[in-house]
Amino acid sequence: MAKKINQKDTNYKTWHIDQLAKSEFFHQKLHEWKLVEMAEQLETIQGESLSWDRLALGISENAWNKVIHRGIKPVIVFAHPEILQTILGSTAYYRMLAMVSQKSMNQIGGSVTNFETGTKFPDKEKADFLASHLNQIISHLIEIDKNLNAREFDIWRGMSAGSQAQGSWQNAKGEQAEILLRGIIEKRINRKGLAKEVTTTEIVLKNGKIITFSSEPDISILENGLIRIAVEVKGGIDTAAVLERVGAAIKSLRAKEENPNSITILIMQEVAFSATAQRDIELNKDAINHFFKLEQLVDNEAIREQFFDLLTI
Repeated sequence: MAKKINQKDTNYKTWHIDQLAKSEFFHQKLHEWKLVEMAEQLETIQGESLSWDRLALGISENAWNKVIHRGIKPVIVFAHPEILQTILGSTAYYRMLAMVSQKSMNQIGGSVTNFETGTKFPDKEKADFLASHLNQIISHLIEIDKNLNAREFDIWRGMSAGSQAQGSWQNAKGEQAEILLRGIIEKRINRKGLAKEVTTTEIVLKNGKIITFSSEPDISILENGLIRIAVEVKGGIDTAAVLERVGAAIKSLRAKEENPNSITILIMQEVAFSATAQRDIELNKDAINHFFKLEQLVDNEAIREQFFDLLTI
């Protein structure tokens, strides 16, 4: 008989949080890497005006013909040095289409990180190399594809992005609670249309307040340059280390040193919210004004509203 699912079970709640955080993280990467925006931008390019020397560009004749006969614009499939040198982020598009990793590109002396995450373009020599190398792989994939379907290109890129996101997730897993909480806050702000500008590190609200995501504390709300609200998130589930976790939170919540009237909030996972932790938090209520269980912010709308009221969003 199948085991009955108990949504109040601690193990269920812990895994639920883990799944939500990972999904949130992958979704953030989708937008951070501008996967959709780049595809839409390349679709507007008049690739016919470019010089397509297939031999120099590493494009096989069979792959070229298959793409052309399917009515697909070559610029959507094959990298061109002029595109790599003029459209920021286009290197990532073609690398993901070839389904090769940034790490493997480093191994062959073709590092692409600066061209994918910064504001740099490859010089002509590097662009020629990248286009030829990636096109050879893309040509191979197209040639072995018996029935070429243009929809596959998005899936190829999605597979590569998923693999890259998984690697990033392994590094960021210790921050899963912060990732999940940021998603909850962004969802609220989007729904109420409060944002004026959003970056990877902060959200500027239309009322002039700024929400920053960093460390010590994990989340701050600034008004006129002064910290008004500080939120520290402790996602660890090891109950043996709960006192150290509360102590670290108190150190991080130093907002009151800057502004005695600031509000401090601590968020922990339920499994770590032991009687010892509650007692320690109570003893330090001058440093920690409010505390929430992460699971409550995920599942309980009334509790979530209380949290939003404190954040004034």
